[in-house]
Amino acid sequence: MKRRTFIMQSSSILVSGLALPLVSVAEQKAKKKQEEEDDVSTNEDLMREHGVLNRILLIYDEAIRRIQANDKDAKFDPAIITKSAGLIKKFIEEYHEKLEEDHLFPRFEKAGKLVDLVKTLRTQHAAGRTLTGRIIANANKGDMQAIRPDLASFLRMYRPHEAREDTVLFPTLHSIVSKHEYDALGEQFDQIERKTFGGDGFDMAVDQVTELEKQFGVYDLAQFTPKA
Repeated sequence: MKRRTFIMQSSSILVSGLALPLVSVAEQKAKKKQEEEDDVSTNEDLMREHGVLNRILLIYDEAIRRIQANDKDAKFDPAIITKSAGLIKKFIEEYHEKLEEDHLFPRFEKAGKLVDLVKTLRTQHAAGRTLTGRIIANANKGDMQAIRPDLASFLRMYRPHEAREDTVLFPTLHSIVSKHEYDALGEQFDQIERKTFGGDGFDMAVDQVTELEKQFGVYDLAQFTPKA
């Protein structure tokens, strides 16, 4: 009995000893992932969110092409547009643009930098929300012809809009805030993102837009390569 007890106790200790490193590895991976996310700078965070927007604009582009083709082979489920516009509403307008309006634009206005640009950007945000509302309403009704001009207007406005933010507004942020404030903004954005989406909102948005691209047949990047 003593020998059996000794073996059982030894086995228990061995299993416990093996379990500890496994938990530690899992914790280390989670910590490493968190550190990698924390390393994303304020501007990089905003610009990769623009990447999500651009992928939805590709869906809008393809929708316009198919509506204009006006043949049975070009028809598609309006739910693709409803879901795409819904993602723009939730991730871009109610989250990304709100970050800009609450935390970036006021800093530029206070510093007297790029004030006219910020005013235009604010106006375009409001116009975009109006367009998105109409796009969703008409997509729900299945009115493709009513959707087309609003998709075109959204595309025409947001391509230069985001390009001006990426090349002018965001780079100028470094000149109006200290490095400490800039880094703190990135941490604040990460906290807001996790509170808003209950996790990594960017990853969630990428997963959603990927699924929409696959459903719409525009996921394969190679199809956009021009033939020589």
